[in-house]
Amino acid sequence: MIAQIAAIIAPVAIVVGGGALWDRLGRPFDTAFVTNLVFYVGAPALVFSTLSELVVLDEAWRFAGAAALALALFGLFGAAALMALRLPVRDFVNTLMYPNLGNMGLPLCLFAFGPDGLALAVVFFTVASLMHYTLGIWVLSGRFRASAVLRAPLVYAAAAAVAMQAAGMTPWSWVANTTSMLGNLTIPLLLLTLGVSLARIRPANIARGSILAVLRLGIGIAVGFGLAAALGLSGTARGVLILDAAMPAAVFSYLLAERFDASPADVAGAVALSTAAAFAVLPVLLAVLLA
Repeated sequence: MIAQIAAIIAPVAIVVGGGALWDRLGRPFDTAFVTNLVFYVGAPALVFSTLSELVVLDEAWRFAGAAALALALFGLFGAAALMALRLPVRDFVNTLMYPNLGNMGLPLCLFAFGPDGLALAVVFFTVASLMHYTLGIWVLSGRFRASAVLRAPLVYAAAAAVAMQAAGMTPWSWVANTTSMLGNLTIPLLLLTLGVSLARIRPANIARGSILAVLRLGIGIAVGFGLAAALGLSGTARGVLILDAAMPAAVFSYLLAERFDASPADVAGAVALSTAAAFAVLPVLLAVLLA
């Protein structure tokens, strides 16, 4: 069991650490370019190549509903906790609502549950990304822009894959090979970017960041186990839902907080501390899920 858990966590920790070391050594890393590359090319290719090969389409739809419900519960419980602690809900609810499903969730689900786990993690990641780019920005800016969904390549990649599945079609070999190759770029780039981002983040108010980190992981794990039980999930679907729910705060929440001046230093602390705490919690959590 120890070797199995190490095989899941170690690759993620090593590549993230490599990204942090790369930045500390002063090597160039254009995070804006890499982020755009992943958003416009890598992630859509990964979504298409993964979903187009998914065997059970109905399971993907059910899991998408479970993912949306989990995110809503993160937001509701997070907002309630922030109000109870008299912390600004606008500034911090995104930090508690959106786990790091891309940088950490995708590789961990792949290593823990194989290709089927990656497929469901891609579904969760797609749902969360669309919500983050619409509702997440609306919370901070006060303006809801549904057009943001239409500008997200993930939407078209997911729609194309679902349409082909529904029609009983498979992609042409050259399409499947191309999207698979481009999709394979995504996970390593996300992990390296996470490491670089963590190295560049300058957290402040460690006490507040610690509170937010504990809330993100605590609410996530509680909702993950509770929702999986309530929905009767089992096997890979249960494992992916719980593991994704337990991910730390997303780096994108920090980028949004900085853009809209919503206590970015505190959110930076939450991202850094929740990531460190997640690596400490993951061995125990995986031992439970894989038992």
